[in-house]
Amino acid sequence: MINLFFVRENPEDFKRLILKKDPNFPVDRFISLEKQVSLAKREIEQLRSEKNRLAKEAQMGITPEIRHESQKISGVLKEMEPFFEKIESEFNDLYLNCPNIPSEDIPEGNKESNKVIKTVGQQPTFIFEPKNHVELGKHLGWFDFEAAASMTGTNFALYKGDAVRMLYSLTMMMLNNNVKHGFSPVLPPYLVNEQSLINASNFPIFKDSVYAVSEDKLYLSPTSEVNLTNLYRDTILSADNLPERSTAWTSCFRREAGTHGAHERGLIRIHQFEKVELYTVCTPETAQSEHERMVTCAESILQQLGLHYRVSLLAAQDCSFASSKTYDIEVWMPGQKAYYEVSSSSNCTDFQARRTGIRFKQTAQEKAQYAYTLNTSSLAVPRLMVALMETYQQADGTIAWPEALKNVSIQF
Repeated sequence: MINLFFVRENPEDFKRLILKKDPNFPVDRFISLEKQVSLAKREIEQLRSEKNRLAKEAQMGITPEIRHESQKISGVLKEMEPFFEKIESEFNDLYLNCPNIPSEDIPEGNKESNKVIKTVGQQPTFIFEPKNHVELGKHLGWFDFEAAASMTGTNFALYKGDAVRMLYSLTMMMLNNNVKHGFSPVLPPYLVNEQSLINASNFPIFKDSVYAVSEDKLYLSPTSEVNLTNLYRDTILSADNLPERSTAWTSCFRREAGTHGAHERGLIRIHQFEKVELYTVCTPETAQSEHERMVTCAESILQQLGLHYRVSLLAAQDCSFASSKTYDIEVWMPGQKAYYEVSSSSNCTDFQARRTGIRFKQTAQEKAQYAYTLNTSSLAVPRLMVALMETYQQADGTIAWPEALKNVSIQF
């Protein structure tokens, strides 16, 4: 949730920045409702306070004046309270659907305005026509998409043999890397409740993208960012212990796959995928340096694997709902002849913290203030496998594993 104090004190700046992020957001209605709700709430509180005062006076003896005044206040409250409930409900709905305020230093526009700020390495060249990962996987017997579709449905993957070894080798490599960068490992549940998704800003806006286990009122987590956000729910941290850095490996579940073209077949866009996540809770003053640290951590994995990639600063409309500023790391996939995102790194400022109640104190005596939260994919495993398979393919259709993966011990 955004800081309403900023809205009240800077309505024009708020309007400009929110429309930069979401040109269709009803910002004028939001500002108007916020004023109405705030005013009505104060008036109702004053009337209730006055009614309580009259009730205390009546304990000493009811007078016609007290009775008349009390009835008058009750009548006004009877008219005001339904109106207040109506506008408060409409405002709360808009509040939950209002995106985070974008940073001033990110480009305006959508995907076409994203700015490449860094390119590392060169696109690999081949003396033969490179294949895509689906062709390579079929030749090697690494995947069985037909079996996955039969037992579950389309856009799911079933890994076999060396594909399983590569997946777990990548996972262990990434976790080891992240721990060396100061992130503590966490293994959370895969199921989360509705409030957890609201806290992490996935609900209500992305509710249709999440798998529901209706009978138990639970949902399959779309990303461990949700879980790690709620690890700190209703917590007041000491500034001395910040930043708090965590890393988690989970499967992620999203219903969004299946609406894309044939060029995104195979592992490019699937309903269930493995991902290692970085998550940081910090003070506002250190958020920028923490953001750069997280991007560096994610980049180091690609550098160890010898993959060609680029880092882009996303334009406002391409940033996620909860993000104020996002960098995407996109790896080159020779078989796709395109860059694909394997990491998205976002500074969510105090947006998630306000929903979740994540606060900190500089000293025990000082008032608690909202922390900043940041998240980074480090990395999305299936797409990383695609890049590795297509980059390190040989003329005979085999895959030459990079040295960094050969050093990871998987005992099966």
